[in-house]
Amino acid sequence: MRPARSSPARTGLVHLALIVWTIVALSPVILILMNSFKSRAGIFREPLMPPTGSTFSMIGYQTVLGEGHFIRYFGNSLIVTLVSIFFVLLFGAMAAFALSEYRFRLNTALGLFLALGIMIPIRLGTIGILQMMAASGLVDTHLALILVYTAQGIPLAVFILAEFMQQVSADLKNAARIDGLSEYTIFFRLVLPLVRPAMATVAVFTMIPIWNDLWFPLILAPGESTRTVTLGAQLFLGQFVTNWNAVLSALSLAILPVLILYFIFSRQLIRGITAGAVK
Repeated sequence: MRPARSSPARTGLVHLALIVWTIVALSPVILILMNSFKSRAGIFREPLMPPTGSTFSMIGYQTVLGEGHFIRYFGNSLIVTLVSIFFVLLFGAMAAFALSEYRFRLNTALGLFLALGIMIPIRLGTIGILQMMAASGLVDTHLALILVYTAQGIPLAVFILAEFMQQVSADLKNAARIDGLSEYTIFFRLVLPLVRPAMATVAVFTMIPIWNDLWFPLILAPGESTRTVTLGAQLFLGQFVTNWNAVLSALSLAILPVLILYFIFSRQLIRGITAGAVK
């Protein structure tokens, strides 16, 4: 039996749906970007219109870059996010390989234990985490945030990567063992290149919550030298007065790394999400 071909009408509907979804998804981003280049009066008078000659203003970016040590906050967020993603991918991939490749008595129980990390929010343990970091002398350090975010991201990484690693041919791995390759060589040179789409998916889904998080930076690293970009943007939010130009400019600058990393990993991300969906 021949597989049914998609009709031009169905293809057109799919393309239309993608266009509509893109417009809906990007509308808030575009709105923030437009208003970041407006004066305060232009933001409130014409919030849905692009900046014009009478409303255009760079006061928000001048305030952010001149008064808020935004470059330092930006660097702190990059350090914490990139290092956390590296450890999440490394340790998550190792754990996923062990759970999918080896069979031992507590295999299933260990997998369920790691799955609890997805269902139970790590914020419930905030007091205990703060006490441990204070006892270890790690408060107001990047390492405190990296440890928390690594622990937060590993359960999801194991859950996703284990499914992909089970699809790697067992004959291929056994042939590598017969050739004398060690388990570490099989893992790094054979298995990881085959699950790159899944790695990119985990990286993107891990990056966004870390970059946008306000809770743990506020509790564990509120100092000026360790403050992240999301926490730094709160400086422009006051109890009685809010500098909307600076807030929108800070948010616009904070969006850039997420967009850049998304475009870098977009192809692998789509492959990772859709893998197995079409046979």
